[in-house]
Amino acid sequence: MPSSEPRPTIHIPGTTSHTLAPRAGHRNEGTLRYLKAGTGAPLVLLHTVRTQAEHFRALIPLIADQYTVYALDLPGMGYSEIVPGASYDEPAMREGVKRLLTELDLHDVTLVGESMGAVLALTAAADLPERVRRVVAVNLYDFPGGIARSSLLARVVVGGVLTPGVGPVVAGVEPKPVVRRILQGGLVDKAALREDYLDELLQVGGRPGYPSVARAVYQSMPSLIAARSRYPEVKAPVHLVYGEKDWSRPSDRRADKELLPAADFTQVSGAGHFIALERPDLLADLLNTGE
Repeated sequence: MPSSEPRPTIHIPGTTSHTLAPRAGHRNEGTLRYLKAGTGAPLVLLHTVRTQAEHFRALIPLIADQYTVYALDLPGMGYSEIVPGASYDEPAMREGVKRLLTELDLHDVTLVGESMGAVLALTAAADLPERVRRVVAVNLYDFPGGIARSSLLARVVVGGVLTPGVGPVVAGVEPKPVVRRILQGGLVDKAALREDYLDELLQVGGRPGYPSVARAVYQSMPSLIAARSRYPEVKAPVHLVYGEKDWSRPSDRRADKELLPAADFTQVSGAGHFIALERPDLLADLLNTGE
């Protein structure tokens, strides 16, 4: 990354930061950044809308004794390179996940995604059945509205970001109290959003070009919904995990269970959309026991 770029302010004990160069001939690809920790079979973590690899800061130390953990900054997000004109729809983001698995030649992979990352975990598993052993999909983000369901404030802000003309301007304005309230709309335990993590997200949001990425990601919602058609193609065992207070409705959860009838299903009492922040212990238990 260029020296003018901001650097991460959060360090997760036992992790190292790495980058994956774009492939020759792929002009819309950028450098991908990922964190690595632990030893054992590979486990890849895929974060939510508007976050980054540090979203899993509390989970990584709980699973690093059993897995070699790779936490990816999805294309254009976190500290992955922002490429002007690049796409941020579901197929393009999925390609970033597949690059990590194929360029590092990972096999017997457990793919764990939350929100948007959960959709990408399933679609990447559909594309790479020979590499993926298991998928844990947490609070799938594949329903109309997405984060706009969390609160009136979120609806107003996301609506502004998506509005033609003024959208790019709105996407570039992120007052800390507004970002805090929107993210807390995905939590039952509001204290689970730590202040230093909020500061890190705001720092990333100040990267040159990031408002365009953020707007493009919100605009990608139809492609995430369309990706549901790929779920039945997944050959690996799937475990669906939902927070009791997630933004998805019971009808959304039933619809995904119908597409994945063999999947295990866990509903987490008293948790919202960001289970990796609220209940990393529960996810660690589920992963470490292989259930």
